[in-house]
Formats: sequence, C-alpha cells, structure tokens
Amino acid sequence: MRVLGIDCGTEYTGYGVVDLLADGRLVSIICGAIKVSPRDPMPTRLSRISVGLQQLISEHQPERVAIEDVFYATNVKSALKLGQVRGVAMLAAASAGLEVAEYSPLSIKSAVVGYGRAEKHQVQQMVARLLNLAEIPEPADAADALAIAICHLHTAATMERQSRPTRVPTKVKCHPALSKSTGLPVELRSGRIPSP
Repeated sequence: MRVLGIDCGTEYTGYGVVDLLADGRLVSIICGAIKVSPRDPMPTRLSRISVGLQQLISEHQPERVAIEDVFYATNVKSALKLGQVRGVAMLAAASAGLEVAEYSPLSIKSAVVGYGRAEKHQVQQMVARLLNLAEIPEPADAADALAIAICHLHTAATMERQSRPTRVPTKVKCHPALSKSTGLPVELRSGRIPSP
C-alpha cells in the first residue's frame, strides 16, 4: 500500500510518500515541503499548496492520504488558517478519488514511537529508523508527514489483521464405535462395561 502523508502548515506543508512492501518493510518514496511566502495573500498560498499536492498525487499515485487531525490552538486566527490548508489538502485528495484518514498527534506519536507524548526529535529519529534512512528527513515538516503516513500504514495493517475471520477449529471425526456426543465408547456411554 502506498500512502501520502501531509503535515499541513500555513508556511510549510510537509509531504511524504511511503510504501508498505509485501515483506512488511516501509520504504520512503519521496518527502519534502511545499513552501509558501507568508507575505502572499492567503488565496495565493492555498492555490500553491493545492497545485503542489495535486502534482504529488498525480506523479506518485498514492492509494490513500493521511493528515494530522485538528488540534486545539489558543490563537484562533492561526487555527482558522491551518483549517483552510487542511481543507485544501482534503480537496486535493478527494478530487483524485482518494480516501483521507485523519490522525491526532497523540495517535501519530504512539504509532511511530510507541509513546503518545514523545518529543518531536524522538519521532524524527524513529521515522529515520523505520524507513532505514541515513539521516533525519529535512525539513521537520517532511519528517512529520512521513510519520503521518507511517501511522496510517500501521493502523491499516492492524485493522486488516483484526478484520480477518478467526480460524475455527475443524471437527475431528470419531470412530464409529465412539459416541458422537461424548467421544466415549458406546458401551461406556450406555453405562455397560465392556467385557475383556
């Protein structure tokens, strides 16, 4: 499965495409960030982010897109701008016919590091280790996007395992002389003790 992880931001929008191979290995295909100038009007920034994401989707053909869920911010204006970027990211994915999964920061850290309150540098180091990269991906937004993609791949794999039917034990055939209900010889079931 190939997943595009997107770390939405008003100045840097990180992206990372990760493949889950048949043998269970994770492979980074591409990562980076779409940089927009904070001096540009918001519609121009949103357009550049949208075009950049559409190009990534077209070129790398992910099967799913994963983004970080909304977090609670004290600065309302920043939260609104971030919400606009998230909307553009979701629209780019939906326009390509892709499902979008959203994960909380706690879920992403838990899936990548194993601890939901992990520090940013711990997540980045684990991303590099899981993807067998020589260095931590730069910029930090790219590493975050890879972490989001890894989170989705881990979550999807877990959901798939849980959805498989449980193996039902096969019935063991009894010898005709044995009782079908108890597995005991017919004589014992009837209360008669067989003679030697």
